[in-house]
Amino acid sequence: MIETGAAPALAYGSRHPIRTTEMARDPLQDFDQDEFTHEGTTKRVFRKGTGPGVVVISEVPGITPEVADFSRVVVDAGFTVAMPDIFGEAGRPMSLPYAASTIAKACVSREFTLFARRQASPVTVWLRALARDLHDRAGGRGVGAVGMCLTGGFALAMMVEPSLLAPVLSQPSTPMGMLPGVRRDLGLSDADLATVKERCEVEDLCILGLRFHRDPMSPGQRFQRLREEFGDRFVGIELDPASANPANRPMPPHSVLTNDLIDEPGQPTWEAREQVLDLFRRTLVDD
Repeated sequence: MIETGAAPALAYGSRHPIRTTEMARDPLQDFDQDEFTHEGTTKRVFRKGTGPGVVVISEVPGITPEVADFSRVVVDAGFTVAMPDIFGEAGRPMSLPYAASTIAKACVSREFTLFARRQASPVTVWLRALARDLHDRAGGRGVGAVGMCLTGGFALAMMVEPSLLAPVLSQPSTPMGMLPGVRRDLGLSDADLATVKERCEVEDLCILGLRFHRDPMSPGQRFQRLREEFGDRFVGIELDPASANPANRPMPPHSVLTNDLIDEPGQPTWEAREQVLDLFRRTLVDD
């Protein structure tokens, strides 16, 4: 059960816990807020928890209530979450017009590279610095990172930062495009890819990926490329679309850890989330 202040009821198939009236007014009230600056770029960061750090990077359209709920689960598992506000309106619920507006703004932002091959989005430099700062604050062996959708590949690009030990790529969707080469692209430069591969071998690290089968936004070719590059060090979890939360219809299954999650033990999406938490426990917690 996800804790969000008072003990909430959770119905089968619901997208997130039923909230108190106060929580519904401000779905992020239980997070601390501050600002983090790196190389002249300042962004708001929502923080919560104790223990080793995990950077949770929201999917499109931003820090929705479902993304915040996932962060609370990570906190309840014994970790400190830093949730950067990099696009959208923090706390605003998901809607198709809101998502379309966020993507349109990201397309013209210098911080995001949505279509170009073999390069990471510039915002990943700031995110690496945030991970380093979080490790300094939270301790532990290092930090984890979860990227989702547009930011799914960011966790891989962040591995250039030595403190990033546990990357999770949930439905990685960039670069976008239908050409085979684009759909296989990992969203980082050849030099950074070589660095990440070396780290995985030398430091015995694992990369975890999550997606639904036949998700057109997160192509299977990208997971195949990850297997080719990283071998057994990439663990790809690909779920049957029928296991997605029916409350999220008519949208095609996409968001493994948020909108399409069925928060019930034994459900495939619940089990996938448990594998994320297990990666963090095995990799980040001091013996």
